[in-house]
Amino acid sequence: MSDRPSVICFGEILWDFLPAGLFPGGAPFNVGYHLKQLGLDVNMLSGLGRDKLGLELVRRLEGWGISTDSITMHSGLPTGTVVARTNEQGDATYDITESVAWDQILITQDTIQLAVASQALVFGSLALRSQVNCTALDRVLQVLPNEALRVFDVNLRAPFDDLELVRERARHADLLKLNAEEAARVVLNADAEEPGSEEAMARALSMECGCQTVCITAAERGAGLLDNGEWHWETGRPVEVVDTIGSGDAFLARLLTHLLQKDISPAAALASACRHGEWVATRFGATPPY
Repeated sequence: MSDRPSVICFGEILWDFLPAGLFPGGAPFNVGYHLKQLGLDVNMLSGLGRDKLGLELVRRLEGWGISTDSITMHSGLPTGTVVARTNEQGDATYDITESVAWDQILITQDTIQLAVASQALVFGSLALRSQVNCTALDRVLQVLPNEALRVFDVNLRAPFDDLELVRERARHADLLKLNAEEAARVVLNADAEEPGSEEAMARALSMECGCQTVCITAAERGAGLLDNGEWHWETGRPVEVVDTIGSGDAFLARLLTHLLQKDISPAAALASACRHGEWVATRFGATPPY
């Protein structure tokens, strides 16, 4: 048995249709890809169609050494797709297809056994647009070891941006990660965030949700980490941005890797995560080769 931390990533796996081409995507999958590249064991809980797009994703996952055993293969639902458009700054907007395979994630006895042996669970907010997935996630949370990290990665994508659902699910997390604009919406019901308010929002989230560790990213400004009451801030470094798709997911994967391995301090882990996210922003797509 491997002595490397084992992580379950629950949620969407899909194809990003970008101006530069088609790239594998979906926040939980992106996190899983980077965790695997960083040396952790990863199991994806998701859904794919038994179509060409789905089978190609299976082929790529297997090539990366990511197990596909816990991915539901659907004959009646297509593989998910997202049309992503980027502006001159590399920032993206998304058109997300509905009624796709990852809306129906099914839990088996084998899935339960994986959860019992895992050190962390990463789950996002987008996949919770489906009641089937909400029920499936609850089953996984019920059997996850008490000491395992529950990581909630918030991704507010209209029209799938139910703030009450996010607040409720945050109460089940040990680590809550979101960007500054999302934090402003969840904490303040505000449409825009105010630079410099990251620490106050993190403390408000921690108090409201009972979450000891809250991470707020702020794009090129940097990121902050509230860890057991102590606030850390890492200023961003300028890079030549190609697109920002997946940079936050790479950031989270690096941060989580350090937190699980406990190899460096939280402040150093935050700095390492920022550098990793910046690197991905200089590449096309969310899953660049290492």
